Amino acid sequence: MDSRPMFDFPRPLRIEGLGLHLREWSDDDVADLVALYDDPEIDRWTPVVSPFDTEAALAYLAAAEQNSTELRAVQLAITTDGTLPRGEILLFPGTADDRDVELAYGVGAAYRGRGLATRAVRLAVDFARRRVGGRRVVLRIEDGNTASEAVARATGFVLTDDDPVVRTAKGREVVLRTWNHHAVDGPRGG
Repeated sequence: MDSRPMFDFPRPLRIEGLGLHLREWSDDDVADLVALYDDPEIDRWTPVVSPFDTEAALAYLAAAEQNSTELRAVQLAITTDGTLPRGEILLFPGTADDRDVELAYGVGAAYRGRGLATRAVRLAVDFARRRVGGRRVVLRIEDGNTASEAVARATGFVLTDDDPVVRTAKGREVVLRTWNHHAVDGPRGG
């Protein structure tokens, strides 16, 4: 199945609600992106390079733009004001099954504990269901990532019995469990 049409919608993409403004990255975000992603927790739980410096941020933004242009993924800055990035949420065809829409997210250390990831995931799930389609909306979370597991539970995801997805990232094998979204209602407050 060609997953490209799933991610073909007007640009620039903005998703708003729940006190958030999700927007596409811009070249003006380099310093903010470094501040968000040069973090031990981001390093531990994501495939993002570390240390994450200006050069890494420029490469990351170029890859995000290419993914968007080629309709392979949507990478959105999580903001509360439409300007200052506080994290990121990604939507892309599932890595284990391209009929799925997979989400991934990260929130900068200075902004954790404010419900940003939970609200961003709710918005992204709603967007995926309304605009992207696909078979399922899923998260892939490494065992032990209790913060991401808590976000998954809070947003209507349940752990599946799918076979674990094994990836190699930063020279180590990462075993990810699949969480499937079951709720069918729209985004909720929180």
